[in-house]
Amino acid sequence: MGIRTGAQYIASLRDDRALYIAGQRVRDVTTYAPLAGILGSIGEHYDSFHKPELQGDYTYASPKDGKPVSNSFLPARTWDEVQQRLRGESLRKEATFGLMGRLPDFMNAFVTDAAVIAPHVLGHKDKAFADNAIRYWEYCRDEDICLTHTLVDPKRDYSKDFAAQRGLRAVRETDAGIVVSGARMLSTLAPVSNEIWVGPFMPRRPGEEDYALSFAVPVATPGLKFIARESYARGGSRYDRPLAERFDEGDALAVFDNVLVPWERVFIYRDIVAYNMMAPSFPGYLLLQANARGRAKLRFMTGLACKMADVLGRSELPHYQQLLGEFLALNEIADGLVEASARELVVHAQEEFAKQTDPTFVLEDVARETASLFASPNRGMVGISMLRFFLPQVNTKVNELIRLMGSSSLVMTVTEADFANPETATDLEQFLGNDKTSARERVQVMKLAWDAVAGEFGGRQEIYEIFFAGDPFLSRQLHYFTPRRGQYQAMVDRLLRESGAG
Repeated sequence: MGIRTGAQYIASLRDDRALYIAGQRVRDVTTYAPLAGILGSIGEHYDSFHKPELQGDYTYASPKDGKPVSNSFLPARTWDEVQQRLRGESLRKEATFGLMGRLPDFMNAFVTDAAVIAPHVLGHKDKAFADNAIRYWEYCRDEDICLTHTLVDPKRDYSKDFAAQRGLRAVRETDAGIVVSGARMLSTLAPVSNEIWVGPFMPRRPGEEDYALSFAVPVATPGLKFIARESYARGGSRYDRPLAERFDEGDALAVFDNVLVPWERVFIYRDIVAYNMMAPSFPGYLLLQANARGRAKLRFMTGLACKMADVLGRSELPHYQQLLGEFLALNEIADGLVEASARELVVHAQEEFAKQTDPTFVLEDVARETASLFASPNRGMVGISMLRFFLPQVNTKVNELIRLMGSSSLVMTVTEADFANPETATDLEQFLGNDKTSARERVQVMKLAWDAVAGEFGGRQEIYEIFFAGDPFLSRQLHYFTPRRGQYQAMVDRLLRESGAG
């Protein structure tokens, strides 16, 4: 097939999946009004690949049949190839303003990372699992599959161990495959995806082998149920909810009730080492994609803050110029971090490709050396540090600036219908408009800001960004155990020795 159109994507969702929203089963997501906006946005995303002016930046020829496929599947290992990926991903993130954390590019990058490490990580005990992952990447690439994923167990009680959480586990195996039961979360984009990848995130310990799984199945697989949160879209005016009506991806709890996973769709089975080493071994296609998305969002939010300053008459005030100038500078830092992430990816990709055929490589030895997630000795950590620390912090900071700058204007936002009513339109123009901006435009900007940082959509976005790369407290702790701590402390020890201390 190669790249598909928006219409083909939407048609592929008519599969009678078991999806529940607001107490009702949604049998046809393509006719469910609250999902119309996100379906339109993803449909436009798929259609954009067919624009002649974008195909050079968006696609490459499939090794299978030469048909154009998304370059988010490109297993880049040279600087030119990484740049090709980054150009396409950056343009696609700009098109959606960085507001879709689970644009199909995200999981495309994920399965590409998995395919590259498959021979020496997923297949370190059994080559069949590596072959499965590579074939699945090829399938997703050539059929242009839209994927959701789920990585963590639901936390029923944080004071209890893993068994009390009722997470997803293998309950038995058959000639046809493994049978799994339990739940996983947070499956973003699940309502409008074709397939779900279940993968590892946080490490498992000995004794948790039944939970050490990775596989992929169609969302309409018998026994698989998705219970989604209520949509933030209301099927109303985009003037009133400009973001929620277009970009609410949806989040769901994935419930597996004796689901049969065919052997050819299993990538990790009861293998603690492969499970724990999968994510740390990724070359970084996923990281680069996520960082490009975060950069696009920072640009958009900075632009929104500047636009607010203009319509509110604050742009000439030195205090606000200073605040906005800081964010313009932070965008420059973001550009540098993305560039560094791309260069880091070249190094990591070449290392992982080399390991595929290195007879001296032993995964268990590397696992013992790896102190924590994404903390392999001597491996660069710019990409993961941007994702874990820089982007969440600047996102929270720009949100706070927008709230402070908007103040009561964020709250006093009437609806589009009020401007259509002659009994209120004149009053609104008189009391909300100014010499530079009409009342309608001012309210439109404020409603956009409200949707971005204060409404349901914006509130979810802020939480999502904070936890995008995992628990921020745990992330800090994990970095504490990296080799960097010892290297930096050694500098202090050297100065003390040179000073005659000790």
